[in-house]
Amino acid sequence: MSHLPFDDTTDFANADRGFVTALDPAVITADDGRVIWDNDSYAFLDAECPDTAHPSLWRQAQLCARQGLYEVAEGIYQVRGLDLSNMTVIEGERGIIVIDPLISAETAAAALALYRGHRGDRPVTALIYTHSHGDHFGGARGVLPRGTEEGVPVLAPAGFLEHAVSENVYAGNAMTRRATYMYGDRLAKAPDGQIGAGLGMTTSTGTITLIPPTVDITHTGQEEVLDGVRIVFQLTPGTEAPAEMNFFFPGHRALCLAENATHNMHNIVTLRGAVVRDARVWARYLDEAVELFGDATDVAFASHHWPTWGRENVRDFLTTQRDLYAYLHDQTLRLLNAGLTGPEIAETIQLPPALEKCWHVRGYYGSLSHNVKAVYQRYLGWFDGNPAHLWEHPPVESAERYVACMGGADAVVAKARDYAEAGDLRFAATLLNHVVFADASHAAARTELAGVYRRLGHGAENGPWRNFYLMGAQELDEGAATTALDTMNPEMAMALTVEQLVDSLAVRVDGPRAWDTELVIDLVVTGSPAGPDTAAAPASPSAPTRHRLTLHNGALTHRTADRPGAPRTPAGLTLTLTKPQLLSVLAGGGLDGNDGIEQSGDASLLGELFALLVEPDTSFPIVTP
Repeated sequence: MSHLPFDDTTDFANADRGFVTALDPAVITADDGRVIWDNDSYAFLDAECPDTAHPSLWRQAQLCARQGLYEVAEGIYQVRGLDLSNMTVIEGERGIIVIDPLISAETAAAALALYRGHRGDRPVTALIYTHSHGDHFGGARGVLPRGTEEGVPVLAPAGFLEHAVSENVYAGNAMTRRATYMYGDRLAKAPDGQIGAGLGMTTSTGTITLIPPTVDITHTGQEEVLDGVRIVFQLTPGTEAPAEMNFFFPGHRALCLAENATHNMHNIVTLRGAVVRDARVWARYLDEAVELFGDATDVAFASHHWPTWGRENVRDFLTTQRDLYAYLHDQTLRLLNAGLTGPEIAETIQLPPALEKCWHVRGYYGSLSHNVKAVYQRYLGWFDGNPAHLWEHPPVESAERYVACMGGADAVVAKARDYAEAGDLRFAATLLNHVVFADASHAAARTELAGVYRRLGHGAENGPWRNFYLMGAQELDEGAATTALDTMNPEMAMALTVEQLVDSLAVRVDGPRAWDTELVIDLVVTGSPAGPDTAAAPASPSAPTRHRLTLHNGALTHRTADRPGAPRTPAGLTLTLTKPQLLSVLAGGGLDGNDGIEQSGDASLLGELFALLVEPDTSFPIVTP
């Protein structure tokens, strides 16, 4: 760490620049009194870095924990430190444009109230989502409560709605479960506990909402005027999110970088799980941003962290971020093509000295180690080409054999202690993990492994790595913690298309139990099938659409049955219903209490289907079998 410029306090000056006021106390509660955000719990960060934290991560946490309303430029304000992400406010002729309303409606409402307390009770005249991740749209109802959205345009990049809701459906339970470990929201906020996540402090745990977009941004160069404010957009799909965009305010000489350039190395694939991102196009879009907006930008701000002021500083910031992702991509490919595997590349690759000493490319959220493995995964997948790894035993069976070969659990624990005492925590964790998976009741192995995880966590510069290690230790000591964040509330469900709703059933079918069950159900959905009607964008009534569900060989498949060439064989059951009625049927597991639904055929088929569905385990263990 001696090469890091700890005496450079520019970031601290920029993080404090434009400070107006703070929320005091910085504690936000839900209607039921439950605390969903407590930034005051990070007051301990005012002290010097203890030996239970990496000094570089401690510095980043001190910066991210700054909280309050900040003026970015004349007419542009940010609320920072009231959630994982920032909320930005642009003042227009009649009211305000809100960019990225945080994760929870409660934190977004508090952020808006903080702004209005200083600048007056200006109405929200437009809402912009920079991209399709929940920390950038979940608080929508906190700034546009029901009944206030009429005539308010909601802008998002093309494909936003599909990606925003599908991420919370197909693998949503596993992603949310792992996010609990990644952000460490169940950990105590303390010098030896959770000290942030690199990108921000942690996630709020309030009410996630979603107001569907009414205006799609479909191409770079598209211009929109919102409340008298001219905006020029740059579409950046496949970078930090599948649907994402940067945009420029010519009248303010200000550039919004969404989450494409923040004050850390980002993830090519997150530890919670996601589709692998394309570091190659990420770098190219950053280069395009320099070309499009660099000469006209006096301040660049993003949906996390603090802004960068000054035209040359902005250009340097963007070009360095560009070089980071380009280098990550190209050097991984070079070493991959030389025959190295993902883990081998992760141990071999090194950033250039100019990048190594640059604070805003440090691995606080993404890491060089897991990012190069993600690039490898994008191109070559999970298999490294070695046939020994083609058909290995799963973790428990493999661990039992390793432990037996090494003389039994007690012998392996003793050997692991030796490695830990010698400072080889990585191999100590490997050995102890084998014992825990071979015998989850082995108390000494659990205790030793928890201690190793804590030491690894306290030494990690990467926030999610620290949280994963410390959450792992907590699971070993106390059992698996529950997941606090609910990503699938009624408003999110209403945003799903009928096809996505059927897909959400298909991934819950217990295949082996469904092998011998065959059924065909038609859903005739009336009204607007694409999404919820909103006052901002009333959906036009449309002709009913027929959706055919077929369960065969344990697979639930779906097709639109009204298209040309669709099969004309009758279904075993046909239901004619609206989308809200369909959601009610799916939520309640049947037709009882759902009046007004027309049905023909054998109604018991619906019960047969629901009987084959399984509920996901929202608190499955991660570091124990």
